Amino acid sequence: MALSSRRSSFWSAALAILCSLFIISISSSAQSQPDNASKRRLVERPAPAYPALARGLALAGIVRVEAVVSPEGSVKTVDVKGGHPVLVQAAVNAVRKWRWEPAAHESREPIEVKFTPE
Repeated sequence: MALSSRRSSFWSAALAILCSLFIISISSSAQSQPDNASKRRLVERPAPAYPALARGLALAGIVRVEAVVSPEGSVKTVDVKGGHPVLVQAAVNAVRKWRWEPAAHESREPIEVKFTPE
């Protein structure tokens, strides 16, 4: 197989993979909220620390997470759903400190943490 033919095959395969990943991300974000998502009132929301690397790059973005909140209102777990890797840990650290109003049951809270250059 000629070198140009192999390069063409490589780029075709790479493009097909990227397209399929894009379609998967669109279809998963288009799904409705799960039935167990609640609208508990947030009572404490410390702001995330803007990472130094992100500041140096003037990086902005949104990190999407889902927090499992105990009946008492504290965060039990945080599951990252998407976002820039440089921003993810700062968002997770902040959300772990958030507090909701007490409720009868554990809940799952979809959250978007927005980062803008300072």
